[in-house]
Amino acid sequence: MTHLPEPVQVVQLPDGTYAYTRNLPAPQAPPQQIVQHIHQAPPDRTVQRIALGSGVGAGAVAAGVYFGPLLVGVLTAIAANLAFLAFLAAVLAWGVVTVVKSIGGTDGQAAAKSLSKSRRR
Repeated sequence: MTHLPEPVQVVQLPDGTYAYTRNLPAPQAPPQQIVQHIHQAPPDRTVQRIALGSGVGAGAVAAGVYFGPLLVGVLTAIAANLAFLAFLAAVLAWGVVTVVKSIGGTDGQAAAKSLSKSRRR
């Protein structure tokens, strides 16, 4: 068996030009179609479902989507402010009781004692 190259032939292409068989382009396979499925959890649309199920329009759905998180943020800010004010009131009450005890003598100590008893209840 000899390792000689294939004999060269001249062929006429469909467009009328001539080409050597050694230089002909290889037949190409059709491109492979790739189908990719991306699975993602859908967003929570409970508010939209309730709104659309009760017959209200897209405005109510948009308001629920926009104002829902806004309402949560506002309520959180209000709760933080109230917690700070409660802490401030406790510190001020402690300061008043301490000052009355130290300055008032026996009357001040009795007043502070009655104030601390009323606070415990």
